[in-house]
Amino acid sequence: MVRGTVIKTERQLEKIKAIGLISGGLDSLIAAKILQDQGIEVVGVTFSTPFWDYRKSVRIGEKAGIPMKVLDISEEHFRVVKAPLYGYGSNMNPCVDCHALMIRKAGDMMVEEGAEFIFTGEVLGQRPMSQRRETLKIVEKLSGYEGKVLRPLSARLLPETEPEKKGLVDRSRLLAISGRGRKEQLKLAEYYSISEYDTPGGGCLLTKEGYSRKLKTLLCLVPDAEVRHAELLKHGRLFVVDGKYCFIVGRHAGDNVILSSSATSSDVLFYCEGIPGPVGLLLNASDIQEDIIIDQASLIIASFSDADKGAKIRVSFKRGNEVVKREVTVVSRTRFDDCFIK
Repeated sequence: MVRGTVIKTERQLEKIKAIGLISGGLDSLIAAKILQDQGIEVVGVTFSTPFWDYRKSVRIGEKAGIPMKVLDISEEHFRVVKAPLYGYGSNMNPCVDCHALMIRKAGDMMVEEGAEFIFTGEVLGQRPMSQRRETLKIVEKLSGYEGKVLRPLSARLLPETEPEKKGLVDRSRLLAISGRGRKEQLKLAEYYSISEYDTPGGGCLLTKEGYSRKLKTLLCLVPDAEVRHAELLKHGRLFVVDGKYCFIVGRHAGDNVILSSSATSSDVLFYCEGIPGPVGLLLNASDIQEDIIIDQASLIIASFSDADKGAKIRVSFKRGNEVVKREVTVVSRTRFDDCFIK
């Protein structure tokens, strides 16, 4: 099988294998297609974290003809999010540290599977924080796989990588795209018949203002927050009770089920008695003694129920095996605007 004039004779009958970071975005899909055009076996990898829906990446990748694998990096990724070496982007996205972690994990898979190199869909100059020339070098060094990371869309603008030097990839058939424009990628999407892809950065919750505000609040009030806490932020409104406690309140039946089933012995679970309403989870509050905290949380739950303003309803709260009920008068929801993290 001939893959271009730079391919060494002894490798012509070998199957070259590469591991690629496939986000489901157009750039990573095109990068994979460019390598497949050279007869290279491509395996896509995407990652499971609280901030990313890997299922969409898998579906889009497989639709484009790329075999996909999923790695769960939730714990390591959350540690990076809490304290990134290179800081955050416009919200809570630690792009440099995050890319380095993902490339390192892809590199470990490369070693395990006997692949030759890693590739990404990064484009030089496309993103101001993570895709500058110097930043790409930093990411590669942090990953521990210097020289093994190929970026097919901008390769001819970057130093030669090991796979190019060894003749595993024909550099002349790689691209020289730079900047934030998408014109060339859209032409290639048509050429490769790629009809479905995610918007740039569209799948990462850490780039979203609303979720980032919730996460900042969580990390401020619960410095030792766990992965489950970050996951729970996706399933309800967030209130700060008495300036001390994170209180997650379900928006619909699906949220209520998740919050109820996720409660641990360190949380306090609130719910309405005898009337449809939300479930609320007061995080890391099993030892609270102050009535003002219980009262405020109960009032929030009651006021977001289906009960009319001024009605008296019962709210139960559960700590471990102990269940306590109290009567609450429903007030206007606007009363809680100051403690609602939007």
